[in-house]
Amino acid sequence: PTAHPPAHRRSLCPHLHHRDQPPDRQPRHAMPREVKDIKSFLLIAHRKDAKACRIKKSTRTTPKGVPTKVTKFKVRCSKYLYTLVLTDPEKAEKLRASLPPTLKVEDVDKEKSKKKA
Repeated sequence: PTAHPPAHRRSLCPHLHHRDQPPDRQPRHAMPREVKDIKSFLLIAHRKDAKACRIKKSTRTTPKGVPTKVTKFKVRCSKYLYTLVLTDPEKAEKLRASLPPTLKVEDVDKEKSKKKA
């Protein structure tokens, strides 16, 4: 018998073979998820596995060329990074006030995120 996984489980790309690894060696975080509803985002933020929330304010131009202010809320949970995008600044402030006090909230500037990249 060979040490390789069966052909139907073997990945063509070597960097995508994490499914064949034991659970303790698999990657910890999966792809991000976008949440459309404020209520469901608050339920996610109040979960036990929610660690931190990053708030990023930026401007986005519409197809007509009109700049609009956009606020992104990103909550890091054990499996996913959940993102909520709000275009209303008043709703964004209300949501920020209703985040749980146990959650670590961090404001991210647009300039800081560009420097990191």
